[in-house]
Amino acid sequence: MDLSQEKIENSTKVDKKMLIGLHLGNGYGSQPGAWRMPGVDPTSYTSFDARVKQAQSAERGKFQFIFLPDGPGAMLADIENEAPSFNLDVMLTLAAVARETKRIGLVATGSTTFNEPYNLARQFKALDVMSHGRAGWNAVTSSGEAVAANYGRTIPSSEERYGRAHEVIQLIQALWGSWEKDAWVHDQESGQFAKSEQILPINLKGKYVGSRGPLYIPPSEQGQPIIFHAGGSPNAHELAGRFANAVIGAAFTIEDARAQRNAFREAAERYGRNPDEIKYIPGLMTTIAKDRRTALDRRIQLTEHLFPQRVAYLQQMLGVRLDINRLNEPLSKEQLEAARPSPFDPRSRHALKIAKEGWRLRDVLAHGVIDYHPVIVGPGMEAANHMQAWFEAGAADGFWISADVNADGIDAFVDEVVPILQERGLFHQDYAGKTLREHLGAPEQYGIDPRVSSPSKVSVV
Repeated sequence: MDLSQEKIENSTKVDKKMLIGLHLGNGYGSQPGAWRMPGVDPTSYTSFDARVKQAQSAERGKFQFIFLPDGPGAMLADIENEAPSFNLDVMLTLAAVARETKRIGLVATGSTTFNEPYNLARQFKALDVMSHGRAGWNAVTSSGEAVAANYGRTIPSSEERYGRAHEVIQLIQALWGSWEKDAWVHDQESGQFAKSEQILPINLKGKYVGSRGPLYIPPSEQGQPIIFHAGGSPNAHELAGRFANAVIGAAFTIEDARAQRNAFREAAERYGRNPDEIKYIPGLMTTIAKDRRTALDRRIQLTEHLFPQRVAYLQQMLGVRLDINRLNEPLSKEQLEAARPSPFDPRSRHALKIAKEGWRLRDVLAHGVIDYHPVIVGPGMEAANHMQAWFEAGAADGFWISADVNADGIDAFVDEVVPILQERGLFHQDYAGKTLREHLGAPEQYGIDPRVSSPSKVSVV
């Protein structure tokens, strides 16, 4: 066993508990067709009350956070038949949720590419104060030309995007700390509202961004928001290793997840941080039902209208010709013998494994073999087993859950999966703290982390 593997195993001892977050996209669920399912309000795309109810379900299950992705203005769906992928506005959504929840963390994506640092700093710290220390910022770069076009721009190079991202995060953390912890006096008798000498400009400027400051918002109960990051590239490793306390990940095998987790932990060490300060949290998509057959039928109802496209994609993954007219038949012996998993798609081996179990072609697709995270289709025990295996193998510090249909899928996970994890001692029984920083076990920080400030190109002016 090498040293890095030993560190991974040591960091997942039995006394450690996993983290669970809830993914909330457009509010309907992770599966196409969720908005058309029986019992779903088709207008809930614009309902903040619906998001509040979904977040309350997750809080009932003691989830550590909800996570809202964002792609500013990108139309990533077939609008003729499907809702856009994202919330109307992530900050307004979390503000609504903050008023109706008490413990669950509130994490939203904010692009470092097309947002001004001062605006991001103000929005996230205001949310942090409003929620009594439950805010997290998923700091990511934008990569889509469709998004860039909404700002009248093109996507900058990777070097520029990540160079700017490093500056933006450090600048924002400096702004968060520009109102010192004890600056707010609010003494009615003396008439002193704040100590002006403890609210000072930061006067930072780099190659890409700058700000005079200060920010006019005092610290929250957790000091300032938690930094998240989403990505898996070497650039992502460096950005998250330097700044993040949690990573929103994507991996299809224990081996891949373990390698990614280790890469982030090693990056954190390079910046003088304890690797346990950064939590790797891959995604998991769920259809929880009493048995596999019931769950498969539910997913068929959700996605059958997309089977022509999905059959075409599956045949590329397996390298064999598939017939859309034979959805009710398993792959033939000849097809299975000729199938070769695509080396370019990490989902291919699992897809072939499911096909070799003898399922009909429609059932193979219903297993979610071409979804963008591992998929659990069946009883809650199967989800718990998957999560336990990855957690104990040092492949994950927790999971962010994407229910197939939010209207009942979140409650199904809370009622069928969470109790099993709790009984096994893998998940906490209740919140031990009030802030997101406490939920994640993140160290105290206010302003810039002095351990990682020196490599920055941001300078004092």
